[in-house]
Amino acid sequence: MNFKELADRTESYIIDRRRYYHAHPELSNEEKETTNAIVKDLEEIGLEPVRFKNSFGCYAYVRGSKPGKTVALRADIDALPIVEETGFEFASQNHGCMHACGHDSHIATLLGAAKMLYEVRDQLCGSVKLLFQPAEESGDGAKSVIAEGFLDDVDAIYGCHTWGKLDSPKIAIDSGAIMASAAQFKATIEGVSAHGSAPHLGIDAAVAASSVIMALQSYVSRNNDPLNPLVVTVGTVHGGSRWNVICNKIEFEGTVRTFSEKLIEEVPVVMRRIIENGAAAFGATGKLDFRWFVVPTVNSHEDLNELARNAAIKMYGEDAVGHLPPDMGGEDFSFYMQKVPGVFAFLGSRNVETGNTYTNHQEQYSCDESDLKRGSAVYAQFAFDYLEANA
Repeated sequence: MNFKELADRTESYIIDRRRYYHAHPELSNEEKETTNAIVKDLEEIGLEPVRFKNSFGCYAYVRGSKPGKTVALRADIDALPIVEETGFEFASQNHGCMHACGHDSHIATLLGAAKMLYEVRDQLCGSVKLLFQPAEESGDGAKSVIAEGFLDDVDAIYGCHTWGKLDSPKIAIDSGAIMASAAQFKATIEGVSAHGSAPHLGIDAAVAASSVIMALQSYVSRNNDPLNPLVVTVGTVHGGSRWNVICNKIEFEGTVRTFSEKLIEEVPVVMRRIIENGAAAFGATGKLDFRWFVVPTVNSHEDLNELARNAAIKMYGEDAVGHLPPDMGGEDFSFYMQKVPGVFAFLGSRNVETGNTYTNHQEQYSCDESDLKRGSAVYAQFAFDYLEANA
């Protein structure tokens, strides 16, 4: 079975659905109407979607006429708190919320694959389980789906992400670690307020916090092995009550990224030491709240990697496959891969000729819509080939 022609015939549907979901984004754990729309789309295809009990999102089976295994295909459905600046006619109708990471495209390409797989269901050796997952951006969607037993009958899983760093229409299915673990932290530095003219009567939390923030960067550059990628980023800093008052409290938040299992254990310990001792050096107190919310995404099953690459090659030739270096971004698809064999791919969205030169999470980010049918085709081809190979 070759899904290239089916994808060509389905292209207008895929683009239409992408534009609908782009215009109606919802944030993580708020995807009520998005779920309702997906359920309706799946029902119109002829499927019987099942809603998750403890979260938004849903799934549906395309059941083949022949017995076999079950392979899952995953799309995430949530958007970001970003004010869109694309100027599209189908731009976000929910101000301050945008599909700036491409999840609108993920929904549409998986719906396209659903249509194609349903059309050839009599030829399937097993079942394809279509997953529309909530709350990827907040890092808790995959965990919630797994907790509800989604993977209990799944033998393998495939996911794909549109990517602004990869040229359209390439698809990258690289082996090994492809995305990093990600943590969120919040530090609180507390001092003593005083009049700004008399700093000796207070303990300046702003000065202490500034020193701590720089010390965290020194940890990355001077204590970490430079051959072992590590990112510590402080994204927000809040504190102070008035321009002429010594600041008595600073809170700053940020993220940590690494591929290293050793650093996953070490980083919280070292950061806590730096924050507590760094604040104490100024007479202040320091506190750290820290959580890892995504583990590294690793394409460790070479048989599945090859199956996905060959799915793209058989339809679009050797040039269809591109390559990406490991990325310090995080992806909660990694939690599925801890439970069942899986493979994660990237679909290029960068196209200078069409003006798609922005990367994910930017206000102007978009995809090359002519590339979306390839995403659908590879979804479907991978699922079909996996079931056939394991019949």
